[in-house]
Amino acid sequence: MLIDSHIHLDAGEFDADRDELIAAARAVGVRGFVVPAVDRASFERVRALATTRTDVCPALGIHPLYVMGAQEDDLGVLEGLLARGEARAVGEIGLDNFFTDVDPERQLEFFVAQLKLARRHALPVILHVRRAVDPILKQLRRIEVPGGIAHAFNGSRQQAQMFIDLGFRLGFGGAMSFEGSTRIRELARSLPLDAIVLETDAPDIPPAWGQGARNVPANLARYAAILAELRGISVDEVAATTGRNARNALGGWLPA
Repeated sequence: MLIDSHIHLDAGEFDADRDELIAAARAVGVRGFVVPAVDRASFERVRALATTRTDVCPALGIHPLYVMGAQEDDLGVLEGLLARGEARAVGEIGLDNFFTDVDPERQLEFFVAQLKLARRHALPVILHVRRAVDPILKQLRRIEVPGGIAHAFNGSRQQAQMFIDLGFRLGFGGAMSFEGSTRIRELARSLPLDAIVLETDAPDIPPAWGQGARNVPANLARYAAILAELRGISVDEVAATTGRNARNALGGWLPA
C-alpha cells in the first residue's frame, strides 16, 4: 500500500477541498497519510484530523523554522500530549541552515529538547534536515531515539548510511521528479529499498510537472512510478515495500 510519509493535510491551502483531494489520492492507491505538526497552533488541527480519519497518522512537534514564534511552555504542552498518547511520532523537528533569519541556537535548543521528549516517550521522530545533516546526526548519536524518518533527504550516500545505521528511513518525493536532480535520483536508485519511504510534503515541494501550482496528495502515485522506473522494478513492489517501511518507522502503525 502507498503511504504518504510526510504531508501537511492540516494546512490552510487544503481547507476548501481537503476531502476531495484525499479521495483523489485514495483513488490512485494512497492508503495512509503521516501528518506532522509544525507549531503549537497546528497540534489541535493535526489531532482533529487523526480523530476523524483512521488513515491519518499524527506527529506532533515544533518545526525549526517556527521556533522564533514558540514559547517555552509549548514544549510542556507537547509533552503533555505525548504522555497521553496523542501522537505516533515527534515531528516535524530538526534544524534548517538554509534560512539565515532563524537563530541557530534557538533551533538547537528546541531540537534537543524534542529529541529528549521522543526518547522519554519511546517515540520515533520525523526530521527536517535541510543543510543540517551532520549537526543532526551529531545530536542523534548523543540522544538515542527509536528511529524515524529523515524527511526530504538530500545528503550524501555516506550520510544516508549513517541515518540507516541509526534506524531511520529516508524520504523521497517531488525533488526526485526533476531529471536534473541527479544526486537525489541516484540515491533513490541505489539505496536499499528497505530504507526508502515516499512523501509529497504537500502543499509544498511541487513536482516537475506542477511548478507554480499547489502540490497535492495524489502526486504520490506518480512518485512511486518514478522510483519504480529508476530501480527497474514494479510499482507494486515499490508500494508494498515503501508502505511497509513507513509503517515500521512509525512503530507498526497500520492505516485503515
